Amino acid sequence: MAPRVVVLISGTGSNLQALIDAIAAGSLKAEIPLVISNRSKVFGLERAEKAGIPTKVLALKPYTTAGKSRIQYDADLAQLIVAAKPDLVVLAGFMHILSPAFLDQFPTTPLINLHPALPGQFDGARAIERAFEAYQKGEIKHTGVMVHRVIQEVDGGEPLLVEQVEIKPEDDLAALQERIHSVEHVLLVKGAALVLEQEAIKKNNSTSA
Repeated sequence: MAPRVVVLISGTGSNLQALIDAIAAGSLKAEIPLVISNRSKVFGLERAEKAGIPTKVLALKPYTTAGKSRIQYDADLAQLIVAAKPDLVVLAGFMHILSPAFLDQFPTTPLINLHPALPGQFDGARAIERAFEAYQKGEIKHTGVMVHRVIQEVDGGEPLLVEQVEIKPEDDLAALQERIHSVEHVLLVKGAALVLEQEAIKKNNSTSA
């Protein structure tokens, strides 16, 4: 049975598509039993549905409108994922800061995130825009992309894969975004494959012990 990868999205789902394509091509030995979005009517949901993958939308706003807390939202989100029995959870452009109410539900299941910046640089939102602005001010000469483990600190988990991305003098923001996204699509697949391989080795070691 192929490892199960649950993917969390918030937008167009181009990184989700990279995972779907890699699985279809056989370069990523996995299946995606569920895609969850915290926003409705995003294109990433259409990508999943086109690939025959079940989807769910769990938005925060109905919780806050009803006077429920973010902690309750995070707990419910975790339960949706737990029910899908994942071997790996991938945050692919998922724009929501996760609390211990979520993270504590996954003591052994790995969670990874894709972030369009180098470790310790431009954590959080608008990372590409902030890197571009810093380049224009002469503060940096390049940026990058990383796949890292998810912890409570935003974009602060252990980096698993890091790739430097060039910023060219003639770049505008759109050109830099396109270059970064092309790197993201490759690095996320590699990161998922790496973690699944690590988990398989752990499993084999525990069964043979």
